[in-house]
Amino acid sequence: MPPVNAFAAVSATAPLQPIIIERREVGPRDVLIDIKYTGICHSDIHEVRGDWGPCPYPLAPGHEITGVVAAVGAEVTRFAAGDRVGVGCLVGSCGKCDACLRGQEQYCSVKAIWTYGDTDVDGTVTQGGYATQIVVTDRFVLHVPDALPLDTAAPLLCAGITTYAPLRRWGVGPGKKVAVVGLGGLGHIAVKIAHALGAEVTVLSQTLSKKEAGLALGAVDYRATGDPATFQELAGAFDLILSTVSAPLPMDSYLSMLTVGGVMVNVGAAPEESGMHLRLLNRQRILTGSLIGGIAETQQMLDFCGEHGIGAEVEVIAAEQINEAYERVLASDVRYRFVIDVATLA
Repeated sequence: MPPVNAFAAVSATAPLQPIIIERREVGPRDVLIDIKYTGICHSDIHEVRGDWGPCPYPLAPGHEITGVVAAVGAEVTRFAAGDRVGVGCLVGSCGKCDACLRGQEQYCSVKAIWTYGDTDVDGTVTQGGYATQIVVTDRFVLHVPDALPLDTAAPLLCAGITTYAPLRRWGVGPGKKVAVVGLGGLGHIAVKIAHALGAEVTVLSQTLSKKEAGLALGAVDYRATGDPATFQELAGAFDLILSTVSAPLPMDSYLSMLTVGGVMVNVGAAPEESGMHLRLLNRQRILTGSLIGGIAETQQMLDFCGEHGIGAEVEVIAAEQINEAYERVLASDVRYRFVIDVATLA
């Protein structure tokens, strides 16, 4: 294949910059995608800055990808040139282990292949969506419903499935009371999805600065966790608490807001150990975590969002603004997700 324009990190400290990368040739089960939009996930920043360990530079991040099929391999039947498609956090797995057979490829016991910074099927380093094209095995390509614009759909490929999967896993629906901790890139989509599922949604945030926005997204209440009275007034109030923040939380306080048998799910960083065990034991509460979702569930999420008109609230930027956008993400200065217009890489 011809070289592909990309925007990549060349070290943990240098700004991201334009580079040329190679994509593998389109095999019989591959799909070649012209990328249109790629969301900026906080994970991109952690990865390229080496926060999670050694990084194979140069690296083009990006796992919230939408675009249009340019070509397909000879054995591909589910996609054709011109189809609107998406690619999320996964581009490969063994397909044979118990997790894969259950549709949970993200937990593949042999080797899940992540969209960037991993080893691809041909032995090269996977390069993500900060690029004009990508080649992906057809099993890991998703159809994007016509009802969803490609720019607002891009963050659904990570933030959408990350929040949708636990909400469905724990039976969120009419009659359920759900609290979403944080109203950022993950949290704002969680509010939309939980509301569309029929739940009564409350946002828990440090301050009330985003209250008006939270209520507009579908929440019925918005409380400041910086006020100690919040935890007293909401004791035992929620069937499920979905934490979308990466900062350490006073877990005892949050667990006290769960009803009997209530569930707290962390999709941000795992919480620090605390004296929470007694609260879990005494009232059969559950503290768990969740990591994206499988491919079939991701397609289900996209179809659900298409039916309900759910997309991310985005600020579309040019490639030359990526480094500035990273700093703004770290400063929580975006409502709620940056999306790169990949045409500006060409």
